[in-house]
Amino acid sequence: MAIYREALEGDAQYGAARAAFQAAQEKLPQGRAGFLPSITFTGNQRKQLIQSGSNPERAIDGQALTVTATQPIYRKENFAIYEQAKLQVLQANSQFVLASQDLILRVSQAYFDVLTAQVNVEVAEAQKKAIGLQLVQAKRNFEVGTATIVDTYEAQARSDLTTSQEIAARNELELRKRTLQQIIGRFPDQLARANENSSDLLTLKYASMDEWVTVAEENNLPLKIQQAAHGIATQDIERARAGHYPTLDLVALYSAQKGVGAAIVGQGFDITTKEIGLQFAVPVFQGGAVQSRVREALANQERVLQNLNNARRNSAMQVSQQYLNVNSGIAQVKALKQALTSIQSQLDSTILGQKVGVRTEVDVLNVQQLFYSARRDLARAHYSLLMAKLRLEAEAGELDEDDLTEVNGMLR
Repeated sequence: MAIYREALEGDAQYGAARAAFQAAQEKLPQGRAGFLPSITFTGNQRKQLIQSGSNPERAIDGQALTVTATQPIYRKENFAIYEQAKLQVLQANSQFVLASQDLILRVSQAYFDVLTAQVNVEVAEAQKKAIGLQLVQAKRNFEVGTATIVDTYEAQARSDLTTSQEIAARNELELRKRTLQQIIGRFPDQLARANENSSDLLTLKYASMDEWVTVAEENNLPLKIQQAAHGIATQDIERARAGHYPTLDLVALYSAQKGVGAAIVGQGFDITTKEIGLQFAVPVFQGGAVQSRVREALANQERVLQNLNNARRNSAMQVSQQYLNVNSGIAQVKALKQALTSIQSQLDSTILGQKVGVRTEVDVLNVQQLFYSARRDLARAHYSLLMAKLRLEAEAGELDEDDLTEVNGMLR
């Protein structure tokens, strides 16, 4: 869990999602602002020079102050904007939870990729060591005449191949660690590994595939995001149609003007104006722009609706796929455990047969190859199973830190 905690603080992708979530929360006060009054203040100071015929030039110094307050009483567009704002906040919430789940999956995948790469290195090292011993034994047997040179060549070829595989495995391990480093912000140290009996400890919240699909229909986050998008598109239609509706505002105005000097009598002036009233506006014709915006919004709503249908179908498919992956993963781990036990017995008997002369060096090398391949495949199957379980929870919209804690309990 320490790796995950570091990722919460250090992952740039998650940090960007968190900032986007915080920004989206401002949509609601922005949408609510359309129902609240607006106040504007304007002021100016001017100097006007006037000359008429042979009369001397006269100056007028003036100042003006105007305060205008407008309270919307009925603006249909504002209602649609506010409803959109609420949906945008809901959508942002789902997007942030999705980003949180994505972080869990990315951290887990990177973590298990490192563990898998470590197993590959260990298997390559053990295989190289075992083949090295077989190479020494093959050379010794050839020297005393109990084996042919073919056995020596075979062992040497296997030794060279495992050296190449070890180099590739070490390079892959370094790359996987760098990938994890990109998420947590530091180079990872030794990581806990999966318990060999982790598959026996794994449990699912729901027993059947149908139950998982039903839960996903309610909680799948990409589906929720598209549902919110459909609601936003519907409100876009209402905003466009609002162009046909009248508006009604309560307007109050206060204006004060003062001046020194006058064009004729040279006197000052002081004028105060106070106004309050209703302002009613009816749109008559706007060149067809309103109808065009309505058609555009309707087309966009249809596009979002199709995306929603696709998200719903994709959710059911992904949940079914991950459910099958979990169940097949459990069976695969069980089969590989049994296979490893059987291959170990086969290896022991082959080594014994080689000692008494009924098996060759090549036979031993072949069984050793099977044994190490089975060890590698079992480790991969363990980690694939744990990832399938996390992905199943994510597709159902229920992946959280508790699920990660459960998987963490299967590590040692």
